[in-house]
Amino acid sequence: MSFDREQVLRAAAAVLTRRATASMDEIARAAGISRATLHRHFPGRDALVRALGTLGIEQTEECLDAARIEEGDPEEAVRRLIREAVPISGFLAFLYGENQLYDLPEMAEGWARIDERVGALFRRGQEAGRFRYDLTPAWLCEALYALIAASGWCVQDGKVAARDGARLVGDLLLGGMLREPA
Repeated sequence: MSFDREQVLRAAAAVLTRRATASMDEIARAAGISRATLHRHFPGRDALVRALGTLGIEQTEECLDAARIEEGDPEEAVRRLIREAVPISGFLAFLYGENQLYDLPEMAEGWARIDERVGALFRRGQEAGRFRYDLTPAWLCEALYALIAASGWCVQDGKVAARDGARLVGDLLLGGMLREPA
């Protein structure tokens, strides 16, 4: 049987999304491989989490591309981004809590690329007079990420229906950042 790294990472992400403290045994079972096979490819939880961090960056960049955030009305671009990101919000919530990832240069570079793209969207909205000027793009990025993570946690806990996550995140974020007409 061949080892499918992407399938194993996706299975690990699914398990850790539901239970961040899952053991390597539980992750191996979910991936349909032995614990020994998992350890051969990821010698410990840190190595696995690092690989998941890379996957998270890739998936987030795919969301940015799919949402076409550089195109059209900034408010609609934010809503498209949220719609693309909320389906992976549980995984992003797991990564959001993995503080050791942010100390690694390769992870910092990946998240910096994402921050730059999302920040540019918020700046574009400010320049168009649609978004409040007193909220920095960096703050709006962090608010967006926190709301997407909260959406993932609420869906996992059964507090919010999965189909409502994007609307709730979009309404709350945009409700706080849109400029009122003069």
